[in-house]
Amino acid sequence: MDRNTALQKARALVVQMTVEEKASQLRYDAPAIPRLGIPAYNWWNEALHGVARAGTATSFPQAIGMAAMFDDELLERLGDVSATEGRAKYNAQAAEEDRDIYKGLTFWSPNINIFRDPRWGRGHETYGEDPYLTARLGKAYVRGLQGQGETLKAAACAKHLAVHSGPEALRHRFNAEATPKDMEETYLHAFEACIRDAKVEAVMGAYNRTNGEPCCGSKKLLVDTVRGRWGFEGHIVSDCWAIRDFHEGHMVTQSPAQSAALAMEMGCDLNCGNTYVHLMSAYEQGLVTEAQITQACERLFTTRYMLGILGEGSEFDHIPYEVVECREHLALAQEAARKSCVLLKNDGLLPLNPDTVGTVGVIGPNANSRIALIGNYHGTASRYTTVLEGIQDAMDGHGSVLYSEGCHLFKNKTEPLAWDDDRLAEAVIVAKRSNVVILVLGLDETLEGEEGDTGNAAASGDKQDLLLPASQRVLLSRVLELGKPTVVLLMAGSAIDIHNAQENANAVLLTWYPGAGGGKAVADILFGKVSPSGKLPVTFYRNEALSEMPDFTDYSMKNRTYRYYTGKPLYPFGYGLTYGDVEITDLHANRNCAYVTVENRGRATEEVVQLYIKDETSADAPLHPILCGFLRVSLDKDEAKQLMIPIDASALTVVNEKGQRIPGSGNWTLYAGLGQPDSRTEELTGKKALSVKLQ
Repeated sequence: MDRNTALQKARALVVQMTVEEKASQLRYDAPAIPRLGIPAYNWWNEALHGVARAGTATSFPQAIGMAAMFDDELLERLGDVSATEGRAKYNAQAAEEDRDIYKGLTFWSPNINIFRDPRWGRGHETYGEDPYLTARLGKAYVRGLQGQGETLKAAACAKHLAVHSGPEALRHRFNAEATPKDMEETYLHAFEACIRDAKVEAVMGAYNRTNGEPCCGSKKLLVDTVRGRWGFEGHIVSDCWAIRDFHEGHMVTQSPAQSAALAMEMGCDLNCGNTYVHLMSAYEQGLVTEAQITQACERLFTTRYMLGILGEGSEFDHIPYEVVECREHLALAQEAARKSCVLLKNDGLLPLNPDTVGTVGVIGPNANSRIALIGNYHGTASRYTTVLEGIQDAMDGHGSVLYSEGCHLFKNKTEPLAWDDDRLAEAVIVAKRSNVVILVLGLDETLEGEEGDTGNAAASGDKQDLLLPASQRVLLSRVLELGKPTVVLLMAGSAIDIHNAQENANAVLLTWYPGAGGGKAVADILFGKVSPSGKLPVTFYRNEALSEMPDFTDYSMKNRTYRYYTGKPLYPFGYGLTYGDVEITDLHANRNCAYVTVENRGRATEEVVQLYIKDETSADAPLHPILCGFLRVSLDKDEAKQLMIPIDASALTVVNEKGQRIPGSGNWTLYAGLGQPDSRTEELTGKKALSVKLQ
C-alpha cells in the first residue's frame, strides 16, 4: 500500500496504545501487543550480499565484489533475490511463530559509506571509494530489495549516516571532522540519492560523532538534512548500541535516559540496542514527550503496513520456502562472481587449457578456505566450492592437480618477515613438480572486518598496512623465485600492495570474497569458459602511499581516492583487463549523454565502458576527472557496437567550500575509455581514452 494509506492505518492503530506500549515498539525486538492483535517483530536483519545470519541462503560475492561488476542491472536482480528469499523465510518462520532476530523483512543493507582509506576493515562491505558509483549501485540494490509493487517486498536501509569509515577501534568515541565541501561532495551524496531517487525506507545512523554531534542524535544530519533538506519520510534506526555510546563513549549525556531523550529529540525512531528500555524513565522525568514517542511509533508501523505484515496480506505471502538456494538464484550468484573478478595482469598465460596445461600446482592459505569465500555479514550455504575444488573439477579428466597450503594465513600481528612456515617446503615441492602454479593468497574476515565482530581475529578489524601477512610474502617470494609460470589469485576485500606479483608473476587475478560457490566461477575464468570483466571500485595503492596520505583519523579527502590522489597507484580505480581486445573508436557527446563506438578484435568478452569528466576551469572541481557514467557491454570477436551512455547531471556541478552544490564552469572535457583517463591506466592497458570538449 502507498505511504499515505499506511500512515493513516498506523495512526489509527497507535492511537489505541498506551504510552508504555508505544515505547515498547521502539526497540528492535518489539514485543507483541495481544490485545490489539499485534505480533512480536524483530527489526534486525541483514542482507549485505544475500540474506545473512538467518540460516541457509544464496551467497553472493561480498559487496565490494558486487561493486566491481559495474552492473547496476544485475545488482538490482541480486537485491530482488535477497528479498525473495527473505520473504520465503519470513513466510515459513512466521507460520511457525518464529519471530526472532534475523527473521524479519527489514534488511539493514546496503552499506553506502565511502571507502576513503584503504586501511578500513569494513570497507569490503561498501561499494568502493567513488560517490557516484556508490550512489548508483546503492539505488539499484535498494530498488531490488524493495521491489516495484504496491507492497514493499522488503524494507532496505541505507547505512551508516554519516562520515563513517574507521578507525574501527575508536568508533564508539570518535569524532569525524569533515569540511562542508567533503560532506556534500563525498560523504552524503549516496545517502541523498538513495533517499530522493530510490525512496529507501530506512536510514541507519553511525556510531561516531560527525563534526561534534553523535550521528544517531545529530540535529545537522537527522533533522536539518535527512528530514529537512531531503524530505525523508521513512524511519531512522540507530546502529546497534550506538545510543549507549552517547553517555559511555562520546560523553555528551550523563545517563541512559538522557541519551534516549537526545536520540528521540533528533528523530531516531528505532533503537538497535537497549537504551530505549529507559524511554519510560525519560518520559517520567519530562525529557521525552508522548508526542515524540507517538510519532516514532507511527513511522515504524507505517513501514510494517507497507510491508503488508499486520494481517492485511500482500502479493508476496505465497512465496514458497523452496525458492531458497534454487537453481536460478545459484546461477545468478555464479554470474555475479564471474563478473566481479578483476584481472590485474596477464602476459598471455591465461586462460589455461586443461587439455594441455599438464600438472597444476595449487598453493596458498586461501586455496581451500571456505572462510575466504564469504566475507562478513554472510548467510550459510548448503554447499561451498573453494578455489582448489573449482580447479580440481575443471581439471577432472585432463591433467593432474597438486596442492599445498604453503603457509598459514597469518601467524600474528608482529610476525617477522623471515618467519618460516612449516608448510613452505611442501609448497616448493609442489611448485617444482607443476607446469603451472596457481598461488592463492590474501585475507579473510578474521583479518579485515568490523570491530568486535565474532569472526574478527584482529579485534579492531582495520589493517596496519597494505602488505600481505609476512608468512604469505615469504611464500610468494619463494614460489616466484622458482621461475615457474605462475598465476597469483588475491582473495581480499581491500587494496593490497602486491607489487612483487605484479612485477614477477605471469598473471594476477583479484577474486575478492566471491561467495560460497565462488571457486567454480574463478575456475571458469582461469580455464577460459568466460572472460574476466570486473573493474576496480577502489584504488590499489603501494604501501608507501600511506605516509603521503592524511592520518587515518583525518577525514579530509586530500590525497585520497582517485579523485584527489597525487601519487602513482599500483592499480587505478576503474582498471581491469579482459581476454578480449576492446577499444573505443569514436566518441560524440552533449551535456546529457555520450555516444560511444566500441570494437572488440579479440576473444568474446564483456567490457565496462566508462565516462569521466573534468571541469577545466572551476577551482572547486576535484583534482582529477571523475566518473560520470558507465555501461557494461557484451562483445563477440570482431564485433562493434554503438552505445548511448547517459551523463550524470551532478557531474556538471561542483561543490564549493561552503558545501553548496553549484553549476560548473561550462568548460568540461569528457573522456570515454575502459578505465580512468590517467597515465597509469594507459601504462597498464596500452590504450588511451578518447576525449571531447563539452560546452
